[in-house]
Amino acid sequence: MLSKIALKVKNLTKVYGAGETRVVALDDISLEIDAGTFCAIMGPSGSGKTTLLQIMAGLDKPTSGEIFIGDEEVTSMNEAQLTELRRKRIGFIFQTNNLLPTLTAKENILLPLIIAGSKPDEEWFERVISAVGLGNRLEHRPSELSQGQQQRVATARALITQPRVVLADEPTGNLDSRSSNDLLQFLSETMGEFSQTIIMVTHDQHAATWARRVIEISDGRVRQGAQASP
Repeated sequence: MLSKIALKVKNLTKVYGAGETRVVALDDISLEIDAGTFCAIMGPSGSGKTTLLQIMAGLDKPTSGEIFIGDEEVTSMNEAQLTELRRKRIGFIFQTNNLLPTLTAKENILLPLIIAGSKPDEEWFERVISAVGLGNRLEHRPSELSQGQQQRVATARALITQPRVVLADEPTGNLDSRSSNDLLQFLSETMGEFSQTIIMVTHDQHAATWARRVIEISDGRVRQGAQASP
């Protein structure tokens, strides 16, 4: 049975440096995010929100504390276990879409499966492509696509492994307002259609209004009273 909690953070602290150069990026953060939630993590530059997302993904190690994806404790995993977790349980969408310029849209979308030596589930592939609305652009390379279309390719790539949790770091940061709204609407729809949990880091108040829950971080701490669902 799948856990009702998609992601749990317990007493998480991240410290960089020591002595006079010591910086506390995250200060004893604890929170839980329910499965099937579109959650926005907000905060000003330097608040710790991106550090939190990177530790959630297993891309960085905390100084202390624990992260759980479902029932799996992430912070004690070795690199091989983390790689397996990221391939199967976590999808990523970044502000810079990280598409390979020499590959077509379809090849970029399938890249995580190609690297893992897995074959795509054709039915799932068709569902994802239909959802992102890129059926007639699959043979185009990134340079032949708009910024919004490129980000949709990146989103499809994040979904293709059927992850339970999708982590998005400022996914609308390089988009105009129309493309930004289109992407946020798409993320909101896919959360319902694919029963996925989306955790989006953003500093954009408008982007956060699309989320069902907003968590505000300031100086490495969750602001009191800032975790309620809208």
